[in-house]
Amino acid sequence: MADTYNGYCVKCKEKRDFEGEVTTSESGRRMAKGSCPVCGTKMNRILGKA
Repeated sequence: MADTYNGYCVKCKEKRDFEGEVTTSESGRRMAKGSCPVCGTKMNRILGKA
């Protein structure tokens, strides 16, 4: 279930929309993981509680 999220790409130094999957980090936080559509760098977005 890939949704669109807005995140900051460190390589491009711009905010971009990316397709991401919702996962849970080791510390228990929800995050969206995906890749930048322009340069392909991995992007993360920490999400709020459900």
